[in-house]
Amino acid sequence: MATIKLETPLTIDKIKDLHSGDQVLLSGIIYTGRDAAHKRFIEVLEKNEDLPFDVQGQVIYYVGPTPTKPNQAFGSGGPTTSYRMDAYTPPLINKGLIGMIGKGKRNDEVKAALKGHAVYFAAVGGAAALMGKCVIKAEVIAYEDLQAEAVRRLEVKDLPLIVVNDIKGNDLYVEGPQSYLKEHK
Repeated sequence: MATIKLETPLTIDKIKDLHSGDQVLLSGIIYTGRDAAHKRFIEVLEKNEDLPFDVQGQVIYYVGPTPTKPNQAFGSGGPTTSYRMDAYTPPLINKGLIGMIGKGKRNDEVKAALKGHAVYFAAVGGAAALMGKCVIKAEVIAYEDLQAEAVRRLEVKDLPLIVVNDIKGNDLYVEGPQSYLKEHK
């Protein structure tokens, strides 16, 4: 299977041919945010105020990095368990968020919101140092008081990801085990 190279910002045209299980190398600008930041995002939307960045066509990486070491742009950055953002995700997709990066399954409401609109990528848990090395530049852009969970704007190069939920409604966490069982009867 070939690895697909993607550049942000993403568009439906760029992600329409992705299928769950595809390997992707993502480059460009992405943003970070975990549950505390997502809670604030929804509070801002409920007040009809602007988010700290325009989510249209953007990707959010669910990560809280370790402190940055000298001569590095970013600390180790392994993915956070995504279901913690599930309650906040559909409104962000409705605002144009097109990609999320994390680990683990998403609930049915998120999977329905993704269909036709966005893609969910998994980053490899346990490879935080590798993920951190893909970050070329990082800057805090909002919610600095959240420290490691502050919202950051990252410039990444060849961030290794796997498509879990594509825009067609496919789910690697369903298809993968089914495929394995079919092949190993």
